[in-house]
Amino acid sequence: MVLSMRARSRAAAAALLVAGFGAGCRRELPPADVGFVARWTATHYALARAERLSPVVAARVSAYASIALYEGWAAFSDSLVSLAGQLNGLDSLPRPPADGQYDPATVAVEAQTTVLLDLYHDGFASTGVAIRALHDSLIGARRSQGISEAVVQRSAAYGGQLGKALLAWAATDGYLATRDKPFQLRKGADAWIPTATEAEYRAQNLSAERDVVLLGRPTGATGVGELGDRTYTVNRPKPMGTTLVPGINVTKPVEPYWGELRTFALLSADSCQATPPMPYSSARGSDFYRQVDTVYQIGKTLTDEQRAIAYFWADNPGESGTPSGHWLGIISQLAEQRRLTPERAAEVYALSAIAMADAFIVCWRLKYSISLLRPVTFIQRHIDPKWHPLLLTPPFPEFASGHAIQSAATAEVLSAFLGDSTSFEDATHVPLGHPPRTLASFRAAAAEVGMSRVYGGIHYPMSNWLGQEQGRCVGRSVLERVRTRKER
Repeated sequence: MVLSMRARSRAAAAALLVAGFGAGCRRELPPADVGFVARWTATHYALARAERLSPVVAARVSAYASIALYEGWAAFSDSLVSLAGQLNGLDSLPRPPADGQYDPATVAVEAQTTVLLDLYHDGFASTGVAIRALHDSLIGARRSQGISEAVVQRSAAYGGQLGKALLAWAATDGYLATRDKPFQLRKGADAWIPTATEAEYRAQNLSAERDVVLLGRPTGATGVGELGDRTYTVNRPKPMGTTLVPGINVTKPVEPYWGELRTFALLSADSCQATPPMPYSSARGSDFYRQVDTVYQIGKTLTDEQRAIAYFWADNPGESGTPSGHWLGIISQLAEQRRLTPERAAEVYALSAIAMADAFIVCWRLKYSISLLRPVTFIQRHIDPKWHPLLLTPPFPEFASGHAIQSAATAEVLSAFLGDSTSFEDATHVPLGHPPRTLASFRAAAAEVGMSRVYGGIHYPMSNWLGQEQGRCVGRSVLERVRTRKER
C-alpha cells in the first residue's frame, strides 16, 4: 500500500520525535579539560623522583601508562586510531561493549591508573596513595560536571579492562627475565668500569631531611602547613630485591640487559644503527685522545652559563624525575600553555613516551655492546689523577649519550606535532632552584641537552653528536611506523 503525502509526513515526524528522544537520553557529555592529561605527565615526574628510578625504568613505566591513557581517548574518538596492531606484540585490545554511553576521560583515567598501580605495586606504599589520590580527584571532577554514576561505573569498568590487557602485553616485553640476571664487566684498557663510590650512593639515596613530594607541585619542597594526605614523604633507601621499580644503585651497572627488551614501535633495538665511536687510543695526538682532552679543557674553563646548562639538564635519578620525566614536564607545560585538547595532549604524550622508551632500549643496547670507559677514568689514568667532572658520572657505559639520544628522539616527535619554529619556556626545575630556560625550539633544546653532558664532564663530544644522530633516527622511525589519526 502506498502512503499518501500527508501520511508520509506524519511518519517522518514521528521518526524524528523518536530519534530526538533517543538523543535526549544519551545527551552529549561535557568536555574534559587538558588537565586530565597534563596532571598525569607531572605526576610521572614526581613518582620517578620519589621512587628513585633509573632513566630506563622510568621511561618504560611512562610509555605503558601513556598508551593506556591514549587508548582510553582513542576508543571513542572521531579522529584517533588505536595503537593495537601497530606496536610490537600488541595485536588487539578489548573494544567497549555496546551497552550504553561512555565517558572517554573516565575510561582513560581508569586505564592509566590500572597500569600504574600494577607497575608500581612493589614500590613505596605512598606511591600507590598518590596514584589513587589523583585518580579519585579526576573522577570526582567528572562527577561534578554532571557525568551520571551509571556512565562513570560503565566507563571505569571498560578502562580497567583496557589497563589489564595492556599489562598482559607489558609482561611479555622481556623485562622480568632481566631481573637479577648475572653480568660480567668487559675487560680491557678501553673498557668501562663503575666509578661512583659507596659514599656518593649514600649521599644520593639518603638524607637527614624529609623528601616531600606534592601532587600539585611534584618537583618542589613543602612549605609550612602543607603536609597532608595529598603529599608523600620518602626519607629512606629503597628496599633490596624489588623486581618492577628498583631504585638506582650508582655503584653497580644499571640494567645491562635493557637492550634485549622488546621495542615499542621500532622493528628492533638495532633499527637505528649508530656511527661507531673513534677507535680507542691513549696516545697523545690521536683522535680519541683529542676527544678526551676536549672534555678535560672544558671542565677547567667552565663558564657560569655552561654550569647552569649542565645542572639544568642533569636530571639525576632520585634528585629529579629523570630525563624522560623532564621532557614529560615540558609536555605538561605546553599542553596547558597552548591549550591543547585532551585528545591532542594524549596523542603527543603517548608518541613522545614511546619514542623515549625506544630510544633508551636502542641506547642501552649500544652502551653495553661497546662498553666504553668514561672520561673520568681516562683522564685520571692518563692526564690528571686529581680531576673530577662537574656531575656525578652515571653507572653505565659511556657511548653513546642517553640524554642526547632520547632528547633528539623526543624533539622529532614534538616538532612533528607542535611545530619547531617558535621558542618555549621550560620551568620544570623552578622548584629545585633553577630559573626557567627559554629554548629556541625543540631541536635546539635537544642540542643543548646533549652539550650539557659534555659540560658535565661525563661524555665525549662524539657521544653527543653521534647520539643526536641516532636519536633523530629513532624519533623519525616512530613517526613513520605509528599512525594515530584516521585517514580522511
